Amino acid sequence: CSGLIKIRLKFLNDTEEVAVVRPEDTVGGLKSKYFPGQESQMKFIYRGQLLQDQGRTLRSLHITDNCVIHCHRSRGATTALPDPSTAAPVPDAGGLSLSAGNLLLPALMVLLAVVWYFRINYRQLFTAPATVSLIGVTVLVTFLLFGMYGQ
Repeated sequence: CSGLIKIRLKFLNDTEEVAVVRPEDTVGGLKSKYFPGQESQMKFIYRGQLLQDQGRTLRSLHITDNCVIHCHRSRGATTALPDPSTAAPVPDAGGLSLSAGNLLLPALMVLLAVVWYFRINYRQLFTAPATVSLIGVTVLVTFLLFGMYGQ
């Protein structure tokens, strides 16, 4: 048993699995041993860093006995992805996709900022119920903002 280390694989639902590995094992080997057939769907995070290089050894990543590696399983099926060699090149948007859903909340925040500007500078145009409604909408948008982006 000498030379073996125990690593705790922790999942998002707070369940854990203990993996017994060698320090010379690679990240890809760990994925294939404990998640066969799902290697491409599994993401490992250690000390806040995504372990993307499948060839790196656990020793080179300074993973020792009783360390915790956070595991995330992607939902998308990898077989449905198009072949990258036949697909047309797509410019990289920095990992952000632009769609109406992604732009709705920032647009609403800009609109709220404009309405607050008018409320502060032209307060004679706003009645007390209008101001209370503006505060309520602002609180609602704030909760939406933290719910969507504060994960």
